[in-house]
Amino acid sequence: MVALSLSLAPVSPALAARRDACPATLAGQLAATGSAGQLVTVVDADPAGTSGVFTRFERGGGCWRQVGPAWQARLGWNGVSTHHREGDGTTPEGAYGIGATMYGLAANPGVRYRYLRLGCGDWWDEDPSSASYNELVRLSCGVRPLFGGGSEALWLSPIAYAHFALIDYNTDPVVPGAGSAIFLHVASAGPTDGCVALAAPALVTVLRWFRPALSPLIVIGTAADIRRF
Repeated sequence: MVALSLSLAPVSPALAARRDACPATLAGQLAATGSAGQLVTVVDADPAGTSGVFTRFERGGGCWRQVGPAWQARLGWNGVSTHHREGDGTTPEGAYGIGATMYGLAANPGVRYRYLRLGCGDWWDEDPSSASYNELVRLSCGVRPLFGGGSEALWLSPIAYAHFALIDYNTDPVVPGAGSAIFLHVASAGPTDGCVALAAPALVTVLRWFRPALSPLIVIGTAADIRRF
């Protein structure tokens, strides 16, 4: 009888109580966050908007809690999209990890990830017909790559690419034409070509905050869509 009584009792009342005590946050309303212990949400007011609200969260005790202030992030010149394609000027909506390596033309600002300092000859291949599509390609300075398309000579953008992280969009597997070079980088005066960009001090703060062991996740979407990712 005791066993039967226990089986009919409410499931995990302590867990339910702890959940009810969690602060009300957007992070806690997302459809799935997997094993992530760190989370960023980027919320665009509407699909055509070129900026969004960038907010950090950490998980502890079963709850998501906001870390620091929210910032304005620059997004693609054509807004956001769930059907991003190469060169369409949108930032892809969805939930993505952070690449295992961070990059920059400037010295390592103190990140916890492997950091690769870039220089002349470092390209990001954005040619859908190329075998190295959506990858860093390192060539000797002055050597032209065989790939074309919108591929970027990274060293020619010393402000935007002083430091950046790769957002794991279209990386595993890589689908030709689905989009490439979706970075979290330093903002300029206007919208991006599809990346997420922050003012330099905020970006450095975020890159230093990310911890590989906590499997950071970045979730991008409109206010209407983001809770389903």
